Amino acid sequence: MYFCNIIMNKRVAFYTLGCKLNYSETSSIGRIFKDAGYDTVAFNSAADVYVINTCSVTDHADKKCRKVVKEALKHSPDAYITIVGCYAQLKPQEIADIPGVDMVLGAAEKFNIIEHINDLTKRGKAVVHNAPIDETNQFVSAYSIGDRTRTFLKVQDGCDYSCTFCTIPLARGASRSGKIEDIVRQAEEIAASGVKEIVLTGVNIGDFGIRDGKRQDRFLDLVKALDEIDGIDRIRISSIEPNLLANEIIEFVAQSKRFVPHFHMPLQSGSNKTLAKMRRRYKRELYAERVAKIKSLMPDCCIGVDVIVGFPGETREDFLDTYQFLNEMDISYLHVFTYSERENTIAAQMEGAVPGAQRSDRSKMLHILSEKKRRAFYEKQLGKVGEVLFESDVKDGYMHGFSKNYVKVRALYDPLLVNEIVHVRFTSISSQGDVDVEELPELLTH
Repeated sequence: MYFCNIIMNKRVAFYTLGCKLNYSETSSIGRIFKDAGYDTVAFNSAADVYVINTCSVTDHADKKCRKVVKEALKHSPDAYITIVGCYAQLKPQEIADIPGVDMVLGAAEKFNIIEHINDLTKRGKAVVHNAPIDETNQFVSAYSIGDRTRTFLKVQDGCDYSCTFCTIPLARGASRSGKIEDIVRQAEEIAASGVKEIVLTGVNIGDFGIRDGKRQDRFLDLVKALDEIDGIDRIRISSIEPNLLANEIIEFVAQSKRFVPHFHMPLQSGSNKTLAKMRRRYKRELYAERVAKIKSLMPDCCIGVDVIVGFPGETREDFLDTYQFLNEMDISYLHVFTYSERENTIAAQMEGAVPGAQRSDRSKMLHILSEKKRRAFYEKQLGKVGEVLFESDVKDGYMHGFSKNYVKVRALYDPLLVNEIVHVRFTSISSQGDVDVEELPELLTH
């Protein structure tokens, strides 16, 4: 009788809270584990290690972290639980006190996670490795994997701005970037994997180009270099500050081979008084100029807007000023954030706190405005022909995808269309709010 000894690799599972940047970093940490001999499993599977990447921007960070830890231990009661991310940098001891947590890694330590984990011995009390944020000065590259359609490519980290409401500089440190040639090489690797679209991500990507504390490149230089890469059909800029979205960037995107007509520009407030209190580096007039410039060169360009309601001292008149400003601009959708106090921020100490009910009411008004803007933008596309990159998700017999200018469309599921770019005609707006399309098979591009 022969016996076969099968040695099972240790298993690791991941859960990501927060932004696209977090997703890119989770994927890179996943590759670190793979290189160390771990198998990645789904979060709802039994694993030896669970890594939870946290966010400090969203509300109830502590509550969300506790819930995810609890879920992990349901699947594997003896698993080793490690917490990383912005919340781990800002509140390491608070996280260490969560039952079941074994290790907390700050911003400077998370990419050395394998060195810290060691033998996975649970010691009953969480181990914390959390250096002061001013010691976090190295740029660590990252990009997401697992979605054949698009990849989030990290090009920048940290922020030198000092907006009064924001904890990101405290959680991620100073602005820093990789070298253009290194980012181009990563983009080429992504292209070789069959991914059709890259989304550039970072904390303040328009500030790209700082290395060793000095500016050595410009974001436009990166954009021009990436535009020359073969094998990638689309490159999308995630979020860029209006004061950093220079006219020359807009002009280049308008005639580029791969960059798509879609910008997401945070506004935060349409009141110059509130913008000054937020320490934003522009006035609303500059924002309006940027929108006008974009639309003059790319009439069908999608423009998304971040806006905060209920900032300290925001009167009803200030809010209505913001509402009217947004209502009159040719924008496509809003991301609405209800202001919430953050420890160690200047805004948290400001007078004139807006009552919660008023914050909620203002948020609802802007959500309704967002839907109005999105529908108006979609209606302008009806009857036109565009290119849609279809994804693998299927719901009620339909698959979905996005056009270059970020129109979400649906079509009857066809496995041959997954990760394909197809010419379509936009025909109508569905009851779910996305756009029905008519495929033009004779114009299939890939």
